[in-house]
Amino acid sequence: MNLSGQNVLLFTRTMGLGGTENVVLQLCEILKPQVHNIVVCSCGGVNVEKLDTMGIKHYTVPDITIKNPITVIKIVTELKRIIRQEKITVIHSHHRMAAFYARVVANSNIIQIVNAHNTFYDKKTLTKIAYKKANIIAVGEQVKKNMVEYFGISADKVAVIHNAIKPFEGPVVLDTELEQARQQGYTLVGNIGRLSEQKGIEFFIKAAALVYKENPNIRFYIVGDGEDAEKLKKLTDSLLPEGILTFMGYRSDIQNVMSQMDFIVLSSLWEGLPLTPIEAFSVGKTVIATNVDGTPEIVKDGENGLLVHSADEVQIAQKILYICKEQSIRQKLEENAVKTYEKRFTIDTMKERYIQYYKSVIG
Repeated sequence: MNLSGQNVLLFTRTMGLGGTENVVLQLCEILKPQVHNIVVCSCGGVNVEKLDTMGIKHYTVPDITIKNPITVIKIVTELKRIIRQEKITVIHSHHRMAAFYARVVANSNIIQIVNAHNTFYDKKTLTKIAYKKANIIAVGEQVKKNMVEYFGISADKVAVIHNAIKPFEGPVVLDTELEQARQQGYTLVGNIGRLSEQKGIEFFIKAAALVYKENPNIRFYIVGDGEDAEKLKKLTDSLLPEGILTFMGYRSDIQNVMSQMDFIVLSSLWEGLPLTPIEAFSVGKTVIATNVDGTPEIVKDGENGLLVHSADEVQIAQKILYICKEQSIRQKLEENAVKTYEKRFTIDTMKERYIQYYKSVIG
């Protein structure tokens, strides 16, 4: 067996917005020139259009988190059809339920690979069943530790391949609102992520309200969309005057937007290995980040960014005020942020590691 002869199915829950979906897109680019064929299976989303532009077929199945018997049967039936039609030899899953379904439908000739993108402390039995016959890739050391210590998976079964980001090659396309605020002398602070509980954005909003009382010359921007959008906008309206914090919505040019901000806040309550700090580092910006799970593998406190407790708007506010005041400190953090990106989180490093991993499990 060799890599060039493989037909790969990348199986995930959605192709909507998020870090996992971004990794799937990256793997499509990495693997397409290396394998015979590659297809993607999910319940759909905005990134299906990107797959189309890459010339990669997408198969739509029901949401794999839905557990009713009719849906389960539909998913299993469709997966078996995809495997037959595409002559699949490798199923690479990016969700625990995807890994579970892969185990159900895969025959002994199909290689199973699964990416663990987050730390979890639930569904222990299901996870162990899903991962039992799979080759496991953790996106960070803390994710691997979670696999080993909580789920009891042997450490030698779990490889670590860090997430990565392509370099931003520009040119910078100026955002009118950001440029106007900068010309008026404001410091621009961003928070990028899905508007969901995981990202802890309510604590960023509460921190912004505290900061505004101390320093009205700062403007805040939230980039992203999600199920908590309306709730978070109502919270903002209750805490801040109009125009102090702006919801910019979904943007496909994250690095371009980040490059026009002064620094980024990552307020997550939990993470695997987040892409946001890597994106920020790639454009020379430092990060104030919550000290959760795999985030400290990227953000080193006082070296390339600042770490704070999760769900603590007071500490987030204190660090925002500090980094706004101490320009020389911020410059040092920014310089080290770029070095961190170039040394550990480039797409070339990720590409090399995934290709070598595939060759090892296939060979």
